[in-house]
Amino acid sequence: DGVNPLEDATLDGFEVIKMDVTKMTREALKDITMGTKEKDRAKNMFVLGFLYWMYNRDMENTIAFIKDKFGKKPEIMESNVRVLQAGYNYGDTTETFVTRYTVEKAKMELGTYRSIMGNQSLAYGLIAASQKSGLDMFLGTYPITPASDILHELSKYKNFGIKTFQAEDEIAAVASAIGASYGGKLGVTTTSGPGMALKAEAMGLAVMLEIPLVIVNVQRGGPSTGLPTKTEQSDLMQAYYGRNGECPMPVISASTPSDCFSAVYEAVRISVQHMTPVIFLSDGYIANGAEPWKFPAAADLPEIKVSFKERLDDGEEKLMPYKRDEKFVRPWAIPGTPGLEHRVGGLEKQDITGNISYDNENHQHMVKTRQAKIDKIADYIPEQKLDSGAAKGKVLVLGWGSTYGTIKSAVKDLQNEGLQVSHAHLRYIRPFPKNLGDILRNFDHILIPEINNGQLIKIIRDVYFVDAKGYNKIMGIPITKGELIEEIKKYL
Repeated sequence: DGVNPLEDATLDGFEVIKMDVTKMTREALKDITMGTKEKDRAKNMFVLGFLYWMYNRDMENTIAFIKDKFGKKPEIMESNVRVLQAGYNYGDTTETFVTRYTVEKAKMELGTYRSIMGNQSLAYGLIAASQKSGLDMFLGTYPITPASDILHELSKYKNFGIKTFQAEDEIAAVASAIGASYGGKLGVTTTSGPGMALKAEAMGLAVMLEIPLVIVNVQRGGPSTGLPTKTEQSDLMQAYYGRNGECPMPVISASTPSDCFSAVYEAVRISVQHMTPVIFLSDGYIANGAEPWKFPAAADLPEIKVSFKERLDDGEEKLMPYKRDEKFVRPWAIPGTPGLEHRVGGLEKQDITGNISYDNENHQHMVKTRQAKIDKIADYIPEQKLDSGAAKGKVLVLGWGSTYGTIKSAVKDLQNEGLQVSHAHLRYIRPFPKNLGDILRNFDHILIPEINNGQLIKIIRDVYFVDAKGYNKIMGIPITKGELIEEIKKYL
């Protein structure tokens, strides 16, 4: 909006020191016969060299990288190395900066790591779940920011039995995924908020059919087209309630880029083993963020049990497609299996037989049964754990999704000051873990920071009757640690 952060109060509380990077870059390259425009391209190397000095880091690996990348272009290679060194020397010789820092190595489990982005991690989680379950995966999707990278990534892995289909619109995309699931495949569709609105009727069909389906929503600023390239936790209410009729679905969210792998894997497990569509929530900040990810061992991944109906039970004359087990789960019968012919569609089903039914008492029974099946999932998910802090105290900061890093850092700083603050972060949002209510009741205050106008807080108040407080920032950017610390202190 034309605001210069150097001239307003944006940087209050920070020590701001101006550096004429352009001038010093050109000075470092004054005897190299390159044009000014070409010399200025090396400015980022000056800043990088200075940061190496400030944080006491060795430049050896970066210099080796530059020589490897630009080995066939010696002038470019020399200019980058020279400017990198100039930035380091500037920190060493100037008296402007009196403080240097040392960042200790992160304490990480032994293993093989790589840097991974959220959408990439999500794609790999889907592939892993497909392989572990033995189900070939079908992605029916339509391009939309910020979810399109999932399609791009998955399309590279046909060797794993992955089929990707770019449909003509959002409705066709989800309908094709439903068809794949009905045919015994792992049906997945990906989108963002506007696409979720278009998919709503078909999602209701999947609930009525009671078949596995994973619906990925990489959230962005809304409503309507909104802020396509900005992050927002915009669609939790939509995930909970955004379909016609009584239409419950499990809702799972990821908290970091690397967490997308295990969280979407869990979404597949629940979808397949409980015969239900599942909504998986990410957002633009997670999707485009990156962090180290430890390669998991295939043997360590949870089992995903798939139980296809292959024959009639003893005493059955025909398939009873809505006959349920102890988890209220109906059988998964693949079309074409001899003797297992049955009716499908969006009209209400008669309990057990699956015939079309307009009976009023049956409709109420089926609505209650579908809800009971979702509620029952709470028996098969882990109990909620505190991310940090005591199990009882003054303030619990409860979060979900991409607020994880901010909350973790803010709470840690306050704990280091000796303050009674704890942090819990939700992966399972519908149903909630069975012990969540007990955790909430152990704190004087519950603060729920969200990048929306207060969606989780409404659900928490509704389910647990607790006087939770919200902190809401809806600017298309993440909540900062400083902002959150200031808010938490109001309740201490």
